[in-house]
Amino acid sequence: MLIDLVDHAIDVAAVLQAAESDEAGAVNAFIGTVRNRSDGRRVVRLHYEAYPPMAVHQLRRVAELAQEKWPMLRQVAVVHRHGTLEIGDVAVVVAVSTPHRADSFAACQYIIDTLKEVVPIWKKEEYEDGTVWVAAHP
Repeated sequence: MLIDLVDHAIDVAAVLQAAESDEAGAVNAFIGTVRNRSDGRRVVRLHYEAYPPMAVHQLRRVAELAQEKWPMLRQVAVVHRHGTLEIGDVAVVVAVSTPHRADSFAACQYIIDTLKEVVPIWKKEEYEDGTVWVAAHP
């Protein structure tokens, strides 16, 4: 299991590699990037703040819950970035492997949706005319 919170560019290939398993026929990944528009406004950049010890603990707990829900999970890798991110930067990568694709898709979606709800990572969107802290739930 790879769980990390980093303040630098995420190595997507390394996260995908950490999710590989010889027992898996499916590796599924979610790669979240910084987009240039939100709610009709032009986004300039994002700022993620976190309490690192708790964030890593909660990320690990979400991965463990996924393993309980999908016992066929072979590997789980989750890396989230904090700090200032520019348009196009990778903010989060979730990758999982399972013997079959259905469990892989479901587990990957569960992890990204759940971490947005429970992990203490806060997002502030910076616009041309100000900033707004964004609620965790899209």
